[in-house]
Amino acid sequence: MRPAALVALLSAALNAAQPVVIAHRGASGYLPEHTREAKVMAHAMGADFIEQDVVLSKDDVPMVLHDVHLDTTTDVAEKFPDRRRADGRFYAIDLTAAEIGTLVATERFDHRTGKQVMPLRHPKGRGVFRVPTLESELELIAELNRTAGRRAGIYPELKAPAWHRKEGKDLAAIVLPILRKHGYATKSDPCYLQCFEYAEVKRVRGELGWKGNLIMLLGGSKGVDGTDFTRLKTDDGLKELSGVVEGIGPSLVDIISKDASVTDLITRAHAVGLLVHPYTLRADALPKGVKDMRQAAELIFRNARADGLFTDHPDQVIKILR
Repeated sequence: MRPAALVALLSAALNAAQPVVIAHRGASGYLPEHTREAKVMAHAMGADFIEQDVVLSKDDVPMVLHDVHLDTTTDVAEKFPDRRRADGRFYAIDLTAAEIGTLVATERFDHRTGKQVMPLRHPKGRGVFRVPTLESELELIAELNRTAGRRAGIYPELKAPAWHRKEGKDLAAIVLPILRKHGYATKSDPCYLQCFEYAEVKRVRGELGWKGNLIMLLGGSKGVDGTDFTRLKTDDGLKELSGVVEGIGPSLVDIISKDASVTDLITRAHAVGLLVHPYTLRADALPKGVKDMRQAAELIFRNARADGLFTDHPDQVIKILR
């Protein structure tokens, strides 16, 4: 089969597949992000994949946490005030996994003002939630899959690997063996590994030999590590990416225009055989010009033809799709 025909066939297959629903930080629209409770809820809601953002602790244990900081989702400032750095922030890398395990996780808040970022969500300070390790979360999902009789996949993100290296730690080199240990090693396994740093994505595929699915996350213009997102979104950039990754994860602002029309990014990505899983649809923070979740889903899936979607409210997207 000619290469052009193969790409066309793959593109048609991608468009025909049922879109996947990815629980962004778990069912984070209902319970504090990345807690075990949020992951259990996402699984019970029927999410196809559950996301894990991964950072390292002081003793090199991968923790499921959206930021390298601890002071926007936990009570670290109260429990370990002496760990504050000169910039006024508290970092996961300065506490051991056991110490992080004593922290109470809560709904995200502004570390300067203490105000809850999404005020209508789970009340800040209510309940006793914890920050899980990556291994404990993978074990939890495996048990949920067994008892529920279905296999929800995982969607880990390597958070700030370049920053970790400056701190003397190799995040990817620690995380990949854990994924393989738990049965996530090939493209047939229900796992997508994602990252915003292109140099690291290429290193993971090449030097570290990752054989599983790989997603290049795309931000606005330039990444903190120097990744040129603007170039990667061009036809040449997408073609280059197709030789490294299985898909891309762009922001919804790159998919839905301000006038509630759709861009051609997904069409162009499909043309070179890339999957597209945009982020993040929130019922309480809809894209500009979009009136409700149903309209958003129609734009994303029917008009733009996305292959999947990150959402804080997986139950609502699943209900619309099915």
